[in-house]
Amino acid sequence: MEHYESLIKHLQDRIELSEEEANLFVSNFKIKKIKKRQFIVQPDFVAKHRNYVVEGALRAYVVNDEGQEHTIAFAIEDWWISDYNSYIYQQPATMFVMALEDAVLLQIDFETEAKLKMANPKFETFFRITAERTAAFFQRRIITNLTSSAEERYDKFITQFPLIANRVPQYALASYLGMTTEFLSKIKNNKLKK
Repeated sequence: MEHYESLIKHLQDRIELSEEEANLFVSNFKIKKIKKRQFIVQPDFVAKHRNYVVEGALRAYVVNDEGQEHTIAFAIEDWWISDYNSYIYQQPATMFVMALEDAVLLQIDFETEAKLKMANPKFETFFRITAERTAAFFQRRIITNLTSSAEERYDKFITQFPLIANRVPQYALASYLGMTTEFLSKIKNNKLKK
């Protein structure tokens, strides 16, 4: 039950549930242990699970025609990750989702999630809140990327997500922020000199 405690807290921070309801909710999740560099989603295969991170760090990214990687999302403890377009529409994925560290996930599959939502409107409310927060986060991220300089994007990221900034490889952080690894190194070096 130890792996489920963080998910129960996550759930109860967002909606009011009885102990019985919380236990029913988490009983629908399976524990998945993955190794560093292991993929849980790959392009052309349907993303079968929504993944809650109990331990570890993961990265979702795409690769363009020139072979350049673009990080779409990170996830550490108490965060969710998947290729949501693939998961929600049950169509082939376009992203890779890979462990940056050994990780423990709690996974729910699409059909089980649908049944859970039908079983209790509170569960549907939880998934709606999660989706709304995710949509709002991605909107803020797009606006920041379109309206801020590279240095401002870096500053904002390390202020908001210091735990992630210290755990992910520099190349992954650079691609998330929309810059080269060399340019990120230059920004960091300039900050050290100040």
